[in-house]
Amino acid sequence: MHKLLADSPGEKMLLLGNHAISRGVIEAGVACVASYPGTPSSEISDSLFHISKESELYFEYSVNEKVCLEVAAAAANSGIRSMGIMKHVGLNVAADVLLTLAYIGVNAGLVVITAGDPYMFSSQNEQDNRYYGRFAGLVVIEPASVAEAKEMIPYAFEISEKLKKPVIFRTTTRINHSTAVVKLGKIIKPDTKSRFVKEPGRLVPVPANARKLHAKLLESLDLAEKLSGQSRYNYIKGSGDCGIICSGVSCGYVADAVSDLKVENRVSVLNIGFSYPLPVNLIKKMLTASYRILVVEEGEPILEQSVREFAQKEKIVIPVCGKEEGLFSKLYEYNPKMVRKNIAKYFDFAISHKPQADISDIFDVAKRPPNLCAGCSHRAVFYAVKKATKGMDVIFPTDIGCYTLGFLPPLSMGDILICMGSSVGTSCGFSIFSKKKVVAFIGDSTFFHSGIQGLVNAVFNNHDFTLVILDNGTTAMTGHQPNPGIDMSDIDFKGHSRISIENIVKALGVNHVFVVKPYNIKKSIEKIKEAVNYKGISVIIFREKCILYQKSLKKLKKKPFYITDRCKKHMDCIKEIACPAFYIEESRVKIDAKMCSGCAVCAQICPEHAISPVV
Repeated sequence: MHKLLADSPGEKMLLLGNHAISRGVIEAGVACVASYPGTPSSEISDSLFHISKESELYFEYSVNEKVCLEVAAAAANSGIRSMGIMKHVGLNVAADVLLTLAYIGVNAGLVVITAGDPYMFSSQNEQDNRYYGRFAGLVVIEPASVAEAKEMIPYAFEISEKLKKPVIFRTTTRINHSTAVVKLGKIIKPDTKSRFVKEPGRLVPVPANARKLHAKLLESLDLAEKLSGQSRYNYIKGSGDCGIICSGVSCGYVADAVSDLKVENRVSVLNIGFSYPLPVNLIKKMLTASYRILVVEEGEPILEQSVREFAQKEKIVIPVCGKEEGLFSKLYEYNPKMVRKNIAKYFDFAISHKPQADISDIFDVAKRPPNLCAGCSHRAVFYAVKKATKGMDVIFPTDIGCYTLGFLPPLSMGDILICMGSSVGTSCGFSIFSKKKVVAFIGDSTFFHSGIQGLVNAVFNNHDFTLVILDNGTTAMTGHQPNPGIDMSDIDFKGHSRISIENIVKALGVNHVFVVKPYNIKKSIEKIKEAVNYKGISVIIFREKCILYQKSLKKLKKKPFYITDRCKKHMDCIKEIACPAFYIEESRVKIDAKMCSGCAVCAQICPEHAISPVV
């Protein structure tokens, strides 16, 4: 039995933040979960995916976030508690659904988890999705700790059902990927009985209906404001006249700072977990009881601006500061030291500098730049494309996945990246106005997510470029989640179909389509040259299972390679493909047998044929 299914209320368990959220989903009696994987949210989906095999929970990896939210919306309007899970940029893809769903509402609880990524550990931007609450007119809930993240999931469903609207549940990396002790609650059995009632006046937002629905949305926000004022997750701690208002993970940093500075009797802290609409009465209480306010929030100054607006409206003249020169920044994550320093500076508190440990005798840890895994088939593809297009003036649009790392030297395959699926769309633009050749890269999961539409556009408008589809048989970057092109029997799941990428491509009208094994370098170069010289849309599908995925399935049986005495130290292996299994010892290249996957790419490019398999 999956550990998160333990029916033992009161038991304490050490959990990753994402697993704590998953446990909250189980305790809330959620019956339908749809997701598109994306760090830092991936482990929530991954755990619920496996839990669905042992419970009444329906879980699916949807083709993208828009479809994910549509699935959840249909279930919620059938009287079934439902959830959509995605990372922060995924909500952009689902925004079309979200903003209209705010109008039509739901008949059972619907919570949308959007996991933010301050500092961009694995993302292309730091967008602050609290804006979506204001944009859509929906409640935003923000946990401040791992334990609170679990507790707030059932609460978010209660709020959703009181308002009959979706609720946005916003986390950040530091909540998702921290570990803490969590107290288990009672598991609620999911209600899976559909009770869909036809209500076209609410569920079909043609203009005449939408006008009425917008008015009702504004009424629900009035009720939401009252619920925010009553929420147990919005509270003031302390009674000093130095006011601090904070939300999310920053609440923990503030609590530590107040304790470290020993100013508990001088500070009042308003912790906000129900962050939109804001608890105006609590904010007014803070403003009237403080001589100045410091707002501590990662990301945009959303809370700070709202507090300032409220103070102006109430004619309360008080300094309200947060993000400005000398205090907090809009950039990156916060940390306890930063928060402590800025609180002391703003309120003129004495700060004791603890003696630092002497670390002068400790050497610096070598930096590890991100890299494609040893034996990754993407490396072979990038090498082959580089050789096939040598001497040509080529633009290489790339996309989001492990293969994004191909932009790094020595491969240097990646000239522009915007968002999921953008390699195909931008290639359309480049092919119109550029005299250069265009070779685009996209992964299998990303192709299903949002690459197909760009290819439809390319065929319809008779564009001219080559699309390289890197099919590694999984959604590798986020942790080997399935996509519509994989064989689900590999992971012991039944009842799924398998979609052929080449059949889709051909059905769209692409006539020049090849499927190639990427480890065959000579064949790959031949097919790439042929595709690039073809006038019109050409597609090459490079198919080879992800190395790490093969290992997890126990299907990797190739022997590692080693460098023989024939090596003349040309070092083409390092200079041209830079596989992390290579290292240099006493001026000679060697291969780490524990890392080598036996792909044989290096053996094919060595001018002396000095690389051989271990016997």
